[in-house]
Amino acid sequence: MSRPQPDDHGASASLPYGRQEIDETDIAAVEAVLGSGWLTTGPAVARFEAAVARFTGAARAVAVNSGTAALHVAAAALGLGPGDEAVTSPLTFAATANCVVYCGAVPVFADVLPESLLLDPAAAERAITPRTKAIIAVDYAGQPCDWDALRRLADRHGLALVADACHALGGRYKGRDVGRLADVTALSFHPVKHITTGEGGMALTDDPDLDRRMRALRNHGIDQDFRQREQAGSWRYAMTMLGFNYRLSDMACALGESQLARLPGWLETRRELAGLYDRLLAGTPARPLETAADREHARHLYVVRVPRRDAVFRAMRAQGIGVNVHYLPVHLHPYYRERFGLGPGLCPVAEAAAEEILTLPLFPAMTPDDVRRVADALARALASRD
Repeated sequence: MSRPQPDDHGASASLPYGRQEIDETDIAAVEAVLGSGWLTTGPAVARFEAAVARFTGAARAVAVNSGTAALHVAAAALGLGPGDEAVTSPLTFAATANCVVYCGAVPVFADVLPESLLLDPAAAERAITPRTKAIIAVDYAGQPCDWDALRRLADRHGLALVADACHALGGRYKGRDVGRLADVTALSFHPVKHITTGEGGMALTDDPDLDRRMRALRNHGIDQDFRQREQAGSWRYAMTMLGFNYRLSDMACALGESQLARLPGWLETRRELAGLYDRLLAGTPARPLETAADREHARHLYVVRVPRRDAVFRAMRAQGIGVNVHYLPVHLHPYYRERFGLGPGLCPVAEAAAEEILTLPLFPAMTPDDVRRVADALARALASRD
């Protein structure tokens, strides 16, 4: 039986925009690890990595302690550093760009497509300079980008290609699974994502050298972890690069592996609920984002564009509906304005969208009646003149 969970602010809102689902099998999996003697760098980590690799079709998977860490080890393993640039989307959580800054490089924001809010390949090409080293594209809300166009662009300019797929586990592009569409793919296991490890993330790649570098980077840049030394009967290790403590615990990995077994059903439910939203909102002022015919949307977020967004947001929150906004464009955050001299006008499509977008509740424990309740509340908010 699922246990009721608070929303991501710790409150007991009746319908938050997203929510994890924990059941007795998850709890038993974590309890088993607690009694195993291995709490970190143990066998549960390798099992979870192998399970995610099988699910996505990626050759290699590196567990880390957040989606942010996955992006950071990807950028660092690819060699981003001072003097380099990486082109990315402004309509994302700040971590997508922050990972570039962590490496001493500069994020360059390219605008998005108005219908989907995915990175516009043409805008990305215009943003490329001789200093560009990578493109980091975001599968916004769970819909994969146009990865063929981005791959052609990256190859034409000799650039690395990174997928911020923190919204998109379980998505597909032209029949290919998210996880094999870029040189490195970053996943997040935050509580509102498709599966959770509490906090956690994963970096996927088919490149053995990138895999080796990311494994070292997550563990202080050391060439062997404790379990490997135990198996070898040796205390010796060497720090070969400057790394970080981005390890994911065995307890978290046990929870993630348990959750992954239920992911196919959760994806089906998310898609069914999103389809019901589409039908209920047809003909209203609320405009859902478009989904390309060659994509299978993972439906992490259900985002609509509405007039008078801030008034609608307040009205729905007053009705107990935990709507949210994803996102303020990264280049408009105070840090990016001050550090890089950025501001309005850089990405007009993203900036216009950011004034209208509203995220409606969507998570597997919702029922069709919950969706109808949200749609009714949205209709009342849109009709209000307050």
